[in-house]
Amino acid sequence: MITVFGSTGLDQIGTVPRLPGPGETVLGGVFASAPGGKGANQALAAKRAGADVRHVSAVGDDAFAAQALALLKAGGVDLSLVKTVPGATAIAMIFVDAHGENCIAVLPGANATVSADEAETALSKLPPGAVVMLQQEISQSATERALDIAKANGLVSILNTAPYLETTKTLAHKASILVANETEFALLSNSTPAELDTAMAAWVKQHGQTLIVTLGKDGAKAVTPTSAFSVPSLAITPVDTVGAGDTFCGYLAAGLDAGLDLEAAMRRAAYAGSLACLKPGAQPAIPFAAEVDKALAS
Repeated sequence: MITVFGSTGLDQIGTVPRLPGPGETVLGGVFASAPGGKGANQALAAKRAGADVRHVSAVGDDAFAAQALALLKAGGVDLSLVKTVPGATAIAMIFVDAHGENCIAVLPGANATVSADEAETALSKLPPGAVVMLQQEISQSATERALDIAKANGLVSILNTAPYLETTKTLAHKASILVANETEFALLSNSTPAELDTAMAAWVKQHGQTLIVTLGKDGAKAVTPTSAFSVPSLAITPVDTVGAGDTFCGYLAAGLDAGLDLEAAMRRAAYAGSLACLKPGAQPAIPFAAEVDKALAS
C-alpha cells in the first residue's frame, strides 16, 4: 500500500483567454470547481494506476470538505487518517489560459494543521520498503518528520518539490527519490536549464539519492547513483496542464510499488501525465490505468 502524506483541497478554476498580469483584469471565460490538493491528486492518481492507497491529510468543517474528498472516496482511497478540523478546507484558485498554461494561488486552510505527530502515527509502523509520497502543501515540519521516519525505517520516500518553498533545500536531500520540474530544480541547484544534465549529476553525486526532473512535453530525466536516462512523453495538444505533475508522481509511486523498475515506472508516469492534459481540472483529468496502458501499447 502507498501512503500519501499531504494536502487535500478544492480547486476553483477560471478558464480565461489569457493569464492576467499584475493589476490587470481579464474579462471572459468560464468557472468550474473540482477536488484538488497536490497530495489528494497524487493519491487518486496512484489509485487509478492500480495501487492500494492511504491518504493522510486534513479538511475543514465547511461545505467544501465533502466536495474535496468526493473523488477520493468514490475511487476507493483509504481516508481513515484524514482528519476534520474547525475552519476552512484548503482552496486553490486557478486560472487556465487558451493554451492550457496556468497560474495558481493556494490558500492552505486545514492543510496547515497536519502535524509531525500525524507523521508518527501514519508511518512509524509501516514495513521496510513501503512507498511514501510527499509534497509541500502541508507544514514543512510535518513533511520533514515524515522524511526522517521514512529514512530511519527503510521506507521508500518520494518527495515532490512542488510548490517550491524557501525551505525546500533544507529537506530535499532526505528523500529516497526527489521529483522536481525543470524550474524547481533550477532553483534547488542554483543552475540554469542549459546546465540541467551537469547539475543533475552533481546533485546525485553530492546527495546519493535518485533524482527525477520532469520536462513537460519533453518527458522526464532521471539520474541515480549508478545510471542516467530519459523517458518520452506522449505527443498531445494540451487542454489544461493543471495536475499533470501530480499524475506523474502518483503513477510513478504506483509503478514502483508494483515492482516496476525505475525506467518503466517513469515511462508509464510520463504517458499518464500527458493524458491528464487532455481534460480540464486536476482530479477529473487523471487517466485510469487502462487508458495509460493503451497509450503505451500504441
